Amino acid sequence: MIEARQLSKRFGERIAVDAIDFSVGRGEVFGFLGPNGAGKTTTMRMIGCVSPVTSGQLRVLGMDPATEGPSIRARLGVVPQADTLDTELSVGDNLLVYARFFDIPRREALRRIDELLEFVQLGDRVREQVDSLSGGMKRRLTIARGLINNPDIVLLDEPTTGLDPQARHLLWDRLYRLKQRGTTLVLTTHYMDEAEQLCDRLVVMDHARIVARGTPAELIAQYSTREVVELRFADEARDSLAASTFSDFAERVEMLPDRVLLYTRDGEGTVEALHRRGVAPASVLVRRSTLEDVFLRLTGRSLIE
Repeated sequence: MIEARQLSKRFGERIAVDAIDFSVGRGEVFGFLGPNGAGKTTTMRMIGCVSPVTSGQLRVLGMDPATEGPSIRARLGVVPQADTLDTELSVGDNLLVYARFFDIPRREALRRIDELLEFVQLGDRVREQVDSLSGGMKRRLTIARGLINNPDIVLLDEPTTGLDPQARHLLWDRLYRLKQRGTTLVLTTHYMDEAEQLCDRLVVMDHARIVARGTPAELIAQYSTREVVELRFADEARDSLAASTFSDFAERVEMLPDRVLLYTRDGEGTVEALHRRGVAPASVLVRRSTLEDVFLRLTGRSLIE
């Protein structure tokens, strides 16, 4: 469905995407992870045929965006990061106007609108003004709008940013149902649990390059351990701690201002060994490793502006 080889994008002297390779298969959910400025959205814009490729090769649906952009865009659904709904129109009219951009006949458009609003659980809101909708409803309406042309590929840029947990989980359910229908989804997200839940495969980008790729389980196995022990200490005890204190108990130790992270294969065994050695934290949490552990190891914990 999508294939990129040595794909690059430059804005003057700034390299936004630096010679990346990736491919997306039919019916796959493929994710781009990375900190702000890593090149995720720029890559999505090139796939969406709204930003020209500087160098390298890109094929979308077997076509070249440089020469066949309109044909590609006709078969894409796009869910942008910011809602771009027309707040002066009703829910149904937002979809109807968008359907006309694709030359969908009115009768067929109305049929699709009814179907899509039921799919995103907004069937009873068809005549309401967009302004009256909650944030989660607006995101669901934006997804419905992106599906009006029965796309082969849907591009989702940060689809659940700013939503409460209930709205996020409902949106995940709708996206999972799209995948079951065979729709190819390509998404960017800052939520690591979202990537673990939805993505079949993903790449991690940092400083315009791909630094890791694989399934969520493969990345966790390669870059982290099976479990993580989080230790918190009283303020007076924390100041005297050093990473060497814990080096015998874990494969990797991370000292943070508020806690110590021990990356280990056996969390409970590590806690027992600490107690035998006389290490007495104020609190202990044993958890499985997550994609967030991988992400922070690969891209660092420092804020990138």
